[in-house]
Amino acid sequence: MIADPTAQRTLLKVQALDTRSQQLAHARKTLPQHAELTRLDGLLAALDTRLVNARTALSDVQSEVARAESDVQLVRDRAARNRGRLDAGTGTAKDLQAIQHELESLARRQADLEDIEIEVMERAETLESEVADLDRQRAELVAEARATQAARDEALARLAAEDEAVAADRAALVPGVATDLLALYDKIRAGAGGVGAAELRARRCGGCQLELNPVDVSRFATAAPDEVLRCEECRRILVRTAESGL
Repeated sequence: MIADPTAQRTLLKVQALDTRSQQLAHARKTLPQHAELTRLDGLLAALDTRLVNARTALSDVQSEVARAESDVQLVRDRAARNRGRLDAGTGTAKDLQAIQHELESLARRQADLEDIEIEVMERAETLESEVADLDRQRAELVAEARATQAARDEALARLAAEDEAVAADRAALVPGVATDLLALYDKIRAGAGGVGAAELRARRCGGCQLELNPVDVSRFATAAPDEVLRCEECRRILVRTAESGL
């Protein structure tokens, strides 16, 4: 294939822009914020599970508190009625004695129920504190996730802007490359890790980094300036410059 030396050097510039575009695409995929957001999402999911469990346990204990308070109040009400009857002195001596015994029994029952009520209320306070702490942790994680997401979006926007500039520069260079040379370059690039053309520098291929053998050096040195050369090892297009060492 024959191509003007200037077009070949322009192709090197196109390759540099394509390489930068690849780097930008890789940078978009591997932003550290992506991994950090995944980590934070995992923490939030685990925290939400703990929060649901804690709130469920708190709700259950609050129901226990309500029952305990109700039980204590029932005993208090019965004791109040009995004291009223005792104070009124209505009924036989035997009846009044039975009421007195019941009041003593109710007092013991009330003490037991109040102990239960206190224990349940203490458990409720512990769970309320746990729920409040988990809510605080969740708010901090959400704030951290939002900040990380904002940083990621900013980085993506910056990379996208640079990629647009690279694409514009490439579009401006492409008309300076012969259609058949560009087609060959694109074909090679698609199967060679994104590198279709490389500089021949100090008798070494800029694509595979291998040094030319003496036969190829001699052949390349005598090739016409507009001949399109290919590396015998990696088959990439080799562009000669003043640094080629031929």
